[in-house]
Amino acid sequence: MSERWSDWIGNSARAQDVVAQPAVARFAAMLDSPQPAGASAPQGFHWCLCLPNAPTAEIDVDGHPKRGTFLPPIELPRRMWVGSDVSFVAPLPIVAKVERVSTVASVTEKDGSSGRLAFVEIDHVTSADGAVAVRERQTIVYREAAASAQAKVIAADALAAPDLSGWTWQRRVVPSEVLLFRYSALTFNSHRIHYDLPYATAIEGYPGLVVQGPLTASLLLDLCARELGPDALASFAFRARTPAFAGEAMHLVGRRSGSEIALAALGGDGRTIISATATARS
Repeated sequence: MSERWSDWIGNSARAQDVVAQPAVARFAAMLDSPQPAGASAPQGFHWCLCLPNAPTAEIDVDGHPKRGTFLPPIELPRRMWVGSDVSFVAPLPIVAKVERVSTVASVTEKDGSSGRLAFVEIDHVTSADGAVAVRERQTIVYREAAASAQAKVIAADALAAPDLSGWTWQRRVVPSEVLLFRYSALTFNSHRIHYDLPYATAIEGYPGLVVQGPLTASLLLDLCARELGPDALASFAFRARTPAFAGEAMHLVGRRSGSEIALAALGGDGRTIISATATARS
C-alpha cells in the first residue's frame, strides 16, 4: 500500500482561523477548568483551530470527510487518530490570526492481529500572527472492518480499581455523552463513533460511544495545567493504547521528575487508554 500511496507524500494544505475568546471560554468550560485569565489559549486548544470545513454533501458514511483530497483514499474503512507529538513553541494569543500548514509525511502499511493496517503521518505547523506557535506530527491509523458486530456490555461497577500508588497527580473523570458531544462540536468532528451509539456498536463493533483520543489528551494537558499552571509545557506526546468509552471511569495520572513528566489515562480496570510524556518549560 505504501507504494500505491507514495504520490500523496508531500501533499499539503493550508487553513486559516482566529483564536477567539468565546471559543477559548467554551473549551475551558468543556474541561470544567477555570476560565483562562491570561492573554493566551490553554495548551491543547490548537486542536480546535483550522478545522476541516467539508460540506455536508461531501461527508462519508462514517461521518468523516470523503477521502482523496488531502489524505490518500485508503480503502480500509475504520479510521482513528492514535497519537501526536507536539512542540509548544509559543503561546496562542487571544485574537491572533492563525495559519496551519499540514503536510502528509508518510504512508505505510502493516499487518496486525486485527488484519491490515495503514498508518498516515501528518506534519502540522501552526503559526499565530506570522510566528510558529505549535509543531505537531499526527498519526492516523486505518483498519479493516470489525470482525464481529456483537458488542460487549460495559460493566464499570464490576471492574477492579487500578493501582494508582506510583502516580503523584491524580484526577478521576467519567466522560459522559454530553462531554463527547461538546468536544466534537468544538472540533467540528462528525465521526459517528463519538455520538451515534447504534453505528458505534453494530457497525464498528465497539461496546459504547468512543471517547475522542485528543479529548483524553486534552484532559491530560489540563491535568498538567492544574498542577503546573498555564502554558507550562514545552512538549507533549501521546499514544492511544486502547479505546475509552462514555460512562466508564477514567483516571488521569501523572508524575514529574525534573523537567520530564510521565502521564497516562487509565481505565477502571487498570488498562492504559493513553500513555503520554511531556517536558516542562525551563
